[in-house]
This record gives sequence, C-alpha cells and structure tokens, in this order.
Amino acid sequence: MYSASGRYVIIFNGEVYNFEEICDELGPRRWRGHSDTEVMLEAFERWGVEGAVQRFVGMFVFALWDRQQRKLHLVRDRLGIKPLYYGRAGNAFVFASELKAIWQYPDFNGEIDRDALALYMRYNYVPSPHCIYKGLYKLLPGCILTLDSATAAPRFQRYWCAKEVACAGLQSPIQVSDAEAVEQLHELLLRAVRLRMISDVPLGAFLSGGVDSSTVVALMQAQSQRPIKTFTIGFHDEGYNEAIDAKRVAEHLGTVHTELYLNPKEALDVVPKLPAMYDEPFSDSSQIPTYLVSKLARHDVTVSLSGDGGDELFGGYNRYGLIKQIWNFTKLIPGPIRTLAASMIQAVPPDRIDTVFRMLRPLLPKALQHGAPGDKAHKLATLSSGDSPQELYYRALSHWDSPSDVVLSSREPGTVRECIAALSTNATIEEVMMLTDLVNYLPDDILTKLDRASMAVSLEARVPLLDHRIVEFAWKLPLRLKIRNGEKKWILRQVLCKYVPAEFLKRPKMGFGMPIDHWLRGPLRDWAESLLSEQSLSSHGLFDVQPIRDKWREHLSGDRNWQCLIWDVLIFQDWFFQRRSARLSCGGSITTEVALTKAAL
Repeated sequence: MYSASGRYVIIFNGEVYNFEEICDELGPRRWRGHSDTEVMLEAFERWGVEGAVQRFVGMFVFALWDRQQRKLHLVRDRLGIKPLYYGRAGNAFVFASELKAIWQYPDFNGEIDRDALALYMRYNYVPSPHCIYKGLYKLLPGCILTLDSATAAPRFQRYWCAKEVACAGLQSPIQVSDAEAVEQLHELLLRAVRLRMISDVPLGAFLSGGVDSSTVVALMQAQSQRPIKTFTIGFHDEGYNEAIDAKRVAEHLGTVHTELYLNPKEALDVVPKLPAMYDEPFSDSSQIPTYLVSKLARHDVTVSLSGDGGDELFGGYNRYGLIKQIWNFTKLIPGPIRTLAASMIQAVPPDRIDTVFRMLRPLLPKALQHGAPGDKAHKLATLSSGDSPQELYYRALSHWDSPSDVVLSSREPGTVRECIAALSTNATIEEVMMLTDLVNYLPDDILTKLDRASMAVSLEARVPLLDHRIVEFAWKLPLRLKIRNGEKKWILRQVLCKYVPAEFLKRPKMGFGMPIDHWLRGPLRDWAESLLSEQSLSSHGLFDVQPIRDKWREHLSGDRNWQCLIWDVLIFQDWFFQRRSARLSCGGSITTEVALTKAAL
C-alpha cells in the first residue's frame, strides 16, 4: 500500500490493534478505507518511523520503502510475535516473513549454516538472530533495520528491548500494596484483551484450563455480550489430558465450548506436514497439538486468542522452582559426591525407575502421580553436577549436551548461554530464568510454534498477555507477587479468582506434551529408521553418524529414553529432504510478485 502522499510504500504482515486511537491522534483527514495499514502509513508521514512504531500496539513485521530518501526500513514487533527473515542472496538484499519466499529467489543457494544447526540441536529451535541458512538472519524483536542501498551494510536500532525493560523494572519496582498491584494488573489485562477482541470476523479462544488461557477467556467473556467460543484438544492418556479442566472452566464461564479428543493416528498424521509448516527445523513436539487445536478452531472462527506469555512474565514454569531447589540442595554437597550420585542414577534405565514408580503411585500425592519419573531422574542427575544455578539452567534447556561434536565442522554460538551469564548480577535466579526465556524461548519457540501452526490453517492467533504494557508492568512487580510460598503466577491467579473458583486452579501444570518416546518404538519406528539409517544421516555430510546411531539403539532397547535428542534429528532430517525436494521441483524461478515489487520500488 502507498501512503496518500506517495512517499511511503509498505508491505505489512500482522495487526496494529490501536489504529483507531492513532487515527484520532492524527486528526481529521480524508481516509481512503478503514484499515490499520493506511493509518500506519500516515503515522510515518507525521512522526517518522520510530515515532510511529512507538505508538503501535500489536503484532507486526513490515517493510517500509521511503521513496523520497530511498531507504528501506524493516521492523519487527516488540516481543517477536511475527517473524521476519533477511540477508544476502548473491548481490541482492532479500527479506520476507517466510523463508519459502526467499527460496524462490534465483541467487539463493540454501547452504546450511552448521553453527546454527548446532544451536538447533541444543535447544530444538534456532535462536535469533541466527537462521538455519548461511547469509540469512532473523530480525530481533523490537528492532528497526535500515538499509541505504542494496550493497550497504544494514544499520540496526532497538526501539524496545525486553532486557532493558526488565532491568529498569527490577531497579525501580512499584511500591503499592498487593491488592493495588492485583487491581492494576486486572485493568491492564482487561484493556489488552478488549483491544484484541476488535474484529470484523468470527473470534474465539484456545482454552487449556490452565491459569493463562483461563484468564484470557474469563476477561473475554466478561466484556462480551454473547458467549465466547472456546476450543480444547484432549488426550485419552490422563497424564497428558487437560480437556477435563478446560471443560469445567468453560461451563463455569458460560462459553460455547468445543473439544476434540485425539487418537494417536490423528496426531501422527500431522508429522509429515511439519517441514512444510515450519521454514526452519523446529522440534518442539507440542507443535502437533498446537496445529490440531488451531485446525479445530478454524472450523468456527478466523481469529483466536491465546494465553501464551504468562509463564515467562509471572514465573509459571515448573523448572523455575525446581532449578532453585536443586541448587539449594546440591550446593551443600561436594562436587565429587554429586558426580558419583549422578552416575549411579544414570546407570539405572528409566523404564526400571518407571516400574518402581508405578508400584508406589497410589501412595504419592496426586500432583506427583503423572509424568515420566525415569526421564526426570536422569535429567536431575545431569543437572546436579552443575557448579552454579546459571549452569544448571543452561543444562536444563539443553537437548544434546555437546552439539558441536555431533554437527561436523560446527562451532556453537554462545547466544543463550551468554544471555544467562549477562543477567546474573542484576537479578535472582528465578528472574534470570524468566528473562532468558522471554528473550529466547518465547519468540523462537513458543511464538514460532503458535504463529506457524495457526497460519497453516489460516487462523490469526492473538496473544493479549504479551501487550508490551503488561510486560513492562510485570517486570516492575516484586518476585513475591509472582512466586509466593511455592505458588507460581500468584498475582495472575488473584485476577482469575475474580471470575472462577480458586479450587479450579489447583491442578498441576501439564503443558501440551506428546508420547513421542512410545511412538518412536511403535507407529513411527519405520519412518524413523529410514531417516536415521547410516546412509540417510551421512548423505548431506552434516552429522557425525555414530553418536546418533548409538542414541537410537539405546532408545529402541528401552535402556534410555532419548526422545528429545532423536526427535531433534528426525525433524531436521525430514525438513532437510523435503526442502531439497521442494527446491528442485520449483526450479528456483523468480515469482511474478517479486518482479512486480521490484518494478514498483
């Protein structure tokens, strides 16, 4: 779209929710239509790029061409809800919100960045600004890239930075009573949800029954004149099923609730679709139910609100408390003894630990009766030998412990590890973990998963908890308002308790887990065998084959559960071969749309 003066041309992906407020601030004028895009263009005319972006509330990436100054601006939203790739292909500067578009460019060669692959093998995603392809990058959240010419080096400017926001909040926490803090958060949440309910198409919400999604749905229903449509995926395995809690919340709030109980075949049928859905290798297995709940919602609505972001802002992940407890205990034990104890635990196969657990299950508290105790015991053994809480957290986030030993000729960048270390002097260990996740795990895993899964079925997913004003407020809150007496997300629970009974919130956090370990030994075994054969693993020259084959044999035998490590390799292999086939079939021809865009500029 062109601005009214003709100076600016924009390519825009996303939504600016407060465009009507910006329209009022701009004052009376003749508008050509009713879109947020037109208002954005006039905002650039009035306040320039940074001045306009500072006013935007939403999820967006856009490319803005200044025809007067002949400058290109690429901009990404504050939290990284929407994706933007950029880089060099031959002599050209290329950019897109999907790598599929860049693949079409004739000078793009698609060489794998081995260092980025090593990062993927550690985290199950490629952390920003890295990209799986050499010469390409992801624009960081809250960033403006400016390019003066196709051959010039891009300049970067941060108009909003989560780390700076967090540090400022920690240094100047709010000084109010608990009740006042709860009410202030309540008002911010109401406004954020209300903004994201503005839509001229059918709207609903994902509902898991947990605190985050239940809060979003409660605030939606409180501001709606008709029942909200809510959607849940259920599993017949009680250890993975959240649908019962979601249904109870839905009935209490009076939503029109739809639930779908999955059988293994429905979930397994998604696996071949994953490489086409995700432009980069991405192996968070909860991508499968996220896609399926998006598909379920798309039957009835075009926009769906999600509760993502609450864990990172309000201390919701179980690992936050667990890492602190482990460190408080293990720091009292000499290092050699910790190492010996870890070796003894790891010598016992996880399935044997599971057998003992099943025998003891009736004697355990309900909160401890689910999960995979053998896997957790082995992970605990790995963590217990760390010599600092930061090292413990780094190990907790890691899949392959030494990915550079598996990815040939690679040198793993320090991205996330450096982030953890840089924050350590200014915050508690819980706050270090929360901020590490906010700037890495949230945009590159959680939001990537949500965006690609929802876009694959043409569903727009909105995340009200990540309104930047809520993020800024959350980091001004003392930690005791987030985690109190072992209770996670304390302040968010107080808001939710205004709408649902407190006993609804007492179930343990579950997440969108999948029984990948059993599938790999059963219905997915043939598929996995084909991708993990020596010939397949060595065909591209990226992997040291032996460590992967060893892990696969141990997994099949049941001696160890290497589901996360094996799944990382499988998803990469499937992604690599599908992408290679897609590139060969398209022939690398430049599209008509690209040619027309170049002509317009």
